[in-house]
This record gives sequence, C-alpha cells and structure tokens, in this order.
Amino acid sequence: MPLKKKTTVAKNLGKSDPESIMKFETTARRRPANAAQDAGGSAEAAEARNQAQAQLKAFENAVRLFHAGQFSEARDLFAKAVGGPNREMGHNAELHIRMCDRRLQRPIVDLKTAEEHYNYGVAMVNARNLAIAQQHLEVALKMEPDADHVFYAMALCKGLAGDIDGAYENLKRAIDLEPRNRIAARQDADFGGFASYPLIQQLLFPDRTGAA
Repeated sequence: MPLKKKTTVAKNLGKSDPESIMKFETTARRRPANAAQDAGGSAEAAEARNQAQAQLKAFENAVRLFHAGQFSEARDLFAKAVGGPNREMGHNAELHIRMCDRRLQRPIVDLKTAEEHYNYGVAMVNARNLAIAQQHLEVALKMEPDADHVFYAMALCKGLAGDIDGAYENLKRAIDLEPRNRIAARQDADFGGFASYPLIQQLLFPDRTGAA
C-alpha cells in the first residue's frame, strides 16, 4: 500500500507539473514585460518633467529679459517656451512673442539737430522710457553744451530714474545757466517724486536751507 500511494503521488505530480510549469513560465514571461513597461513609463514621466521644467525656466527667463527691455533675447526664449507641455504657458509665450515683435519693429528715429534730440528725449521722458531719453539728451548736450533747457530735462530724467545725484548736478547746471529754471522746477509736478530730497531742496529753496 505504501508503494501504491507513492505511485499515485507520482502520477498526480506528473499530471500537475506541466500545468504548474506553464503557469510559472507564463508568469516569468509577463514579469519582464511589465518591468519593461514600468521602466518605459518612468522614462516617459521623467522626460515629461524635464520638458515642463525646461519650458518654465525658458518662460521665466524670457519674462525677466522682456521687463529689462531686451526684447530680441526674450523673444528667443519665449519661442522655446511655446512648444512645452503646458499649453496655457505656451499660449502666453505666443502673446509675448507678438509684444516683442511690436517693440522690435519700432521705426528708426533719424534725428540730426540738438533740438530734435531734445524734443525726442522729452517725449521719451513723458513716456517714462528713461534710458532712451537719457541717450538723446546726452547727444543734445554734446551738440549744445550750454543748453539750459536740456540740462533741465536731463535733471528730470535722472530724478525719475532714481539718480538723485545726477538730478542735482544737471538741475544745478540748468539753474546756473538760467535762474528761472529754479522756479520752473518748483512748479513742475514731475519733480514732485524726488523734490523732497535734501540735495534737490538745496537747489529749489536755497533760502530755507542756507545754500548758495
């Protein structure tokens, strides 16, 4: 009887082994495939993250350049941000590209005389394009070194830009050349943002401060 039991077990094993082997082989075949799929998914996710980060970095740098007035450089980075995975950011980048194009397509100003540079500089001061205004006022002063009205405009330009020392020097020169510029500056609302600085007060109200 023990022998028969042994034979019976052997027969059962014989019947079950192929099925077990098939299940094992099937599982073994599936595991590498699933592992490959997981690896592929991870790689795709990593690539997507890299693209999103690159888009964000390009867009943020482009915005900084845009606000700094470097429109050509900003446009190149906005173009890189257009094709990223974030569609809303890409659309925003396209809008900024158009703004860059409008600023880059401004007509070239052909100015020849000191008065033309002065007038254009004043227009730029009023538009608060202070860097451009200063460039044209400097040209006007090179052409007419004793033009008090140009020094007056330069003082305003410097003051609005936060350069109080520069505003003082130019306003002092304007007043030395034409004393009436002192009264004009007192009444000029554009000087209001920086007229309270001690240096400017010395020029506007010398009797109060004891300055000459």
